[in-house]
Amino acid sequence: MDRYQYAILLVGCLVLTLPLEFLFGARVWRQPRRLLAAVVPVVLIFGTWDAWSIARGHWTFSRRLTTGVKLPFDLPVEEVLFFVAIPICGLLTFGAVRNVLGEKR
Repeated sequence: MDRYQYAILLVGCLVLTLPLEFLFGARVWRQPRRLLAAVVPVVLIFGTWDAWSIARGHWTFSRRLTTGVKLPFDLPVEEVLFFVAIPICGLLTFGAVRNVLGEKR
């Protein structure tokens, strides 16, 4: 079970923030361009940074806490999923707080 901890954490983050879309009208999923504009740069910039750091030996990932599925440049699949999931969670939270406070878009 240890090898799925990182993936389980990411799923947990999404499961906990997904209701914000429906309960507080975060409107993240209804705005795919905005969602992509938030996620794609994060994946590209931090994915490149991680790949570079791994190649130079400055950064590693626990084999015990990841599934072992690797992408090019020895990047664990969970790390790329992190760069997708966390911005989505942030947008959901931001959108919900903004709506609760009554701020205009």
